[in-house]
Amino acid sequence: MNRLDKLEADSISIFREAYHSFSDLAMPWSMGKDSNVLIWLAKRAFCGHIPFPVLHIDTTYEFPEMYEFRDWAAKEHNLNLIVWINKEAREQGVGYETHDPVTVTHELKTVALQQAMAHYRWKALITGIRRDEDPTRAKERYFSPRNAEFEWDYRDQPPEFWNQFTTQVGEGEHVRVQPLLDWTELDIWRYIEREAIPIPKMYFARPGADGKKRRFRSLGCHPITHPVESEASTIAEIIRELETTKISERAGRAQDHHERNAMQKLRAKGFM
Repeated sequence: MNRLDKLEADSISIFREAYHSFSDLAMPWSMGKDSNVLIWLAKRAFCGHIPFPVLHIDTTYEFPEMYEFRDWAAKEHNLNLIVWINKEAREQGVGYETHDPVTVTHELKTVALQQAMAHYRWKALITGIRRDEDPTRAKERYFSPRNAEFEWDYRDQPPEFWNQFTTQVGEGEHVRVQPLLDWTELDIWRYIEREAIPIPKMYFARPGADGKKRRFRSLGCHPITHPVESEASTIAEIIRELETTKISERAGRAQDHHERNAMQKLRAKGFM
């Protein structure tokens, strides 16, 4: 069994453990590369069918290409797709035009997620975070509890010896289930290549107005997500680029760099 086979098998096992342990769960889906690998693995885990809803937290600031991909993929994978917007925040004028990226991310993503959780009363969320993506995410567990206020105590994470996971939650609490925690960015791309998983075209390099080629490493809201210079226009070229690059995966995500420990603060409050 090679590395990808082992990662795939472990992730499928985590999916099935979550589905066995929680009758009320959902899977947030950002339409990015990791989210689409989750879709693929979920279908593998459950014989081609995803037996729980897929949730898109729509900030209303997605790239047009992402909305097009969402509509196509929802039909292609026969998803039970739920789209949730924090309408109250948008009606009150919360947006990148008037607020800083951390505030907007909290209101339009974290608070929107809290609203959806309160409405549907899910006890678990299957997310696509990876330890290598950000130092804060390296502190996560496969089954990571959140309290009733959605807070994550990164200083007090439960041990997971012998695959004994946290599957009991109190009133208002929930668990984040992380099937991709051990995967790296390179693993994700090698698996996408092997399985021919559909992904948005924004990940591939294309020329800009200045003639330079750029691509997106990570996808988020268009006002605060920027591409990096790259010549990689195929998956094989992306893999070769990642084997040597010194640029971090989330270098183009402004909310991560707005202030010191911004990501840790956002995640402590419930951000993905």
